[in-house]
Amino acid sequence: MARRKTHRRGKAKAGPPPRLAILCSLAALGFIAWLAIRDLGTVAPEKPTPRTLTMAQARAANAAIPFLPGKPAPARPFHFTGGPAAREQAIQCLATAALYEAGGDRPGQKAVMQVVLNRVRRAGYPKTVCGVVYQGASRATGCQFSFTCDGSRTRRPERAGWAVARHAARRALSGYVFRAVGTSTHYHADWIVPYWIGSLDKIARVESHIFYRPRR
Repeated sequence: MARRKTHRRGKAKAGPPPRLAILCSLAALGFIAWLAIRDLGTVAPEKPTPRTLTMAQARAANAAIPFLPGKPAPARPFHFTGGPAAREQAIQCLATAALYEAGGDRPGQKAVMQVVLNRVRRAGYPKTVCGVVYQGASRATGCQFSFTCDGSRTRRPERAGWAVARHAARRALSGYVFRAVGTSTHYHADWIVPYWIGSLDKIARVESHIFYRPRR
C-alpha cells in the first residue's frame, strides 16, 4: 500500500511582539534625528575669527600672567659625548639657532642654546641638538624654531657673529649653564601671545623674551 507523502512545513521564527518592534523603530528614528541635529549644530556655525592683538595689547596680556614664584632652578650641565664630527655638527646647529633666533644679543643667544639643550634631555623631543633645532622644519607648519621654516635661512649672519655664537655653543656643550632660564623648553617675544602659554609655567624673562617650562 502506497503511503501518502506529507510535507512538513518548518515553523516560522517568532518575531518580536508588535509593541516591542514599534518601540525599536521609534528609538532608531530618534537616534537618526539626534545625529542630524548634532551635525547641524557643529557644522553650521562659523568658527570665530581670532582677534589680532596689537603689540601693546599682547604685552599687556603677557604681563597679566604671573611668573612662578622664586628663581628658576638651573638646568644640569650638558656634556656632549659624541665624536669630533658629531660635535662639530652640534656646534653648528646650536650656533645657527642662537644667531637666527637672538641675533647679536649674547644673553639671548645663551638662552636659546639652553632651551635647545633642555629639550634634548626631555622625553618627546629628538635626542640630538640638530634634531631639536630642525624639528618640523620639513613641514609647511609645525617647525619648533621659526627661523627653520620662515625663509630666514636664506640670509647669512655676518662672520663676526658666527665666531661669537660658535664659541658660546662650544661652552654650552662642555657644561656651561645659562642659569637665568632654568629648565625652560619654550619662549616667545613679549609682543605675541602663543596659544600654548596657558599649559606651561612662566618662569623667566631675558630682555624682550619670556621663558616657560613644562608643569610638574
